[in-house]
Amino acid sequence: MGDLTGENSGLVIPPKQGAQLAIEQYNATNPKVKIKFKTYDSQGKPEQATTLAQGAIKNDKIAGLIGPAFSGESQSVAPILEEAKVPSVSPSATNITLGEKGWKFWHRVVADDAVQSDGAANFLVNSVKAKKLFTVSDNQDYGKGLADAIGKAAGSKGVQTQTDAVDDKATDYSSTVNKINQFKPDAVYFGGYYAVAGRLFKQLREAGYKGKMMSGDGSLATGLIEGAGQENAQGALLSCGCLIDAEGKTNPKAKKFADDYKAKFNSEVAIYSTEGFDAATAFIEAVKAGKTEPEDINTFLKTEDIQGVGKQIKFADNGELAAKDIFIYEVKDNKLPLLGNSNEAKVS
Repeated sequence: MGDLTGENSGLVIPPKQGAQLAIEQYNATNPKVKIKFKTYDSQGKPEQATTLAQGAIKNDKIAGLIGPAFSGESQSVAPILEEAKVPSVSPSATNITLGEKGWKFWHRVVADDAVQSDGAANFLVNSVKAKKLFTVSDNQDYGKGLADAIGKAAGSKGVQTQTDAVDDKATDYSSTVNKINQFKPDAVYFGGYYAVAGRLFKQLREAGYKGKMMSGDGSLATGLIEGAGQENAQGALLSCGCLIDAEGKTNPKAKKFADDYKAKFNSEVAIYSTEGFDAATAFIEAVKAGKTEPEDINTFLKTEDIQGVGKQIKFADNGELAAKDIFIYEVKDNKLPLLGNSNEAKVS
């Protein structure tokens, strides 16, 4: 479940495809129990997601949900799944508070924004050598949470910070751009999705800002480059708890997955493709172990500890992923190559 046709669908189609690939590969082994894969297009809207979740439980009798993809819709859908005792694994919802609700049927295969903000702040201080940081958010659940956490983490490391918010429905961000140019920060970090990040980065460069521009997982898509314009986007930095590793630099499974993905979808692995595959794998392992009822699947998820194509699939009691890695990417031409782990990545 997630935004499959809206303006940020570039973040959700890759995990959907990753999940689809995992399930098709499993079904091709002719197992005793096959898995039926169904998609729900929420367009990332919590109210749409709520209605879809109710239908998925009542009419489709789902055994598990991969998603919701975004944090806002996750806040609305998780209580419904909790009541129906249906497990979920999100490939991409990173808001910190999701793991603090005491939900027993909720999980995610990505580190939260507390981990991301710490990793990104370390990178900004150690590699970018930022002394002044300006954070901007779209004032939504995910974006504001991330921008606030980055500002706080950087501030605790002695960085001078200022912040502002933009309206994600608006297109003119000149008042924010002016504040940034007055503050003269070494870096600007935007919390939100790529549609807004692209517009903001374009306007910053056009207004003469020369410092580093950075954003999080919500902007890690080629749509960012299209929105900002290729020249303006060069050198923009992105932090993410996701691993996009087409060359298999991090583990051999990553390379095989990237090759299979390209063969199937005729496109490179992208943001959360890996996490979509790993979220589906978490469910597939349960089915392989003979668990087909939602509650039995959920109990099995709590015991898993397997190497995914991205990270170790192992959940803490609150549904959080045990692994805490953050990765940094940098716009180069029209691509977003991996620079490395946030503790080691070096700005080019």
